[in-house]
Amino acid sequence: MLLTTQDNFSKYEIVETLGIVRGNTVRARHVGKDILASFRNIVGGEIEEYTKLLAESREQSID
Repeated sequence: MLLTTQDNFSKYEIVETLGIVRGNTVRARHVGKDILASFRNIVGGEIEEYTKLLAESREQSID
């Protein structure tokens, strides 16, 4: 079975679209970083620790 995320697949005919494919992963952060993130949440702005964790989790779920 060949899989693609594109609308076309060179030299092949797509006969069925199954829908969105995704992977999930669960990760934990260090308690100290969670405390710092909580303070950032109060004052507003991006919580970089969680942004990085989300990006790492997304990459791991694809692998």
